[in-house]
Amino acid sequence: MKHFVNGRDLLGVYPENTDEIILGAGCFWGVERVFWQLEGIWVTYASYCGGNRPNPNYDQVCTGVTGHAETVNIIFEKDKINLEEILRVFWECHDPTQGMRQGNDIGSQYRSAIFCKDTHQFEIASESKEKYQSILNESNFSTITTEIAIQNTSYAAEDYHQQYLAKNPSGYCGIKGTGCAYK
Repeated sequence: MKHFVNGRDLLGVYPENTDEIILGAGCFWGVERVFWQLEGIWVTYASYCGGNRPNPNYDQVCTGVTGHAETVNIIFEKDKINLEEILRVFWECHDPTQGMRQGNDIGSQYRSAIFCKDTHQFEIASESKEKYQSILNESNFSTITTEIAIQNTSYAAEDYHQQYLAKNPSGYCGIKGTGCAYK
């Protein structure tokens, strides 16, 4: 399977200088578009992560029964973009205080989540959460509800979800941030 935008293999062997993080910030269509546009992103793909059923499909995830979130696997070139910058974009592109929703998309599959590959990423993610919470506090936002966990297993979403908004430019995208930015 190839990335519709950059033509690279979605699943497979990635260059040695890459790392991966899995992010959930609402509907994966919009989240994926935010990240594939960044310099230093090798490839992105829509996925399901954080649940309890192996190989879930979209219909199962939508019921909430599997516990998975709609997520995006982001494979990035460490010498071109670092995890801190990716997390800055993550915090700013959605509202991490909404709990089990993003805008009109409601359900546990739309929750805000950072699925880390190891304890080092977990520490960076936790520190970034604290920093962004203090920024939100200045604008009287609620507490961040973002789940942060170490999780190495995700499942690629069906082909039609991959790079959906590149294939369907006028498709629905409910992603929007709080307007609060890192200083």
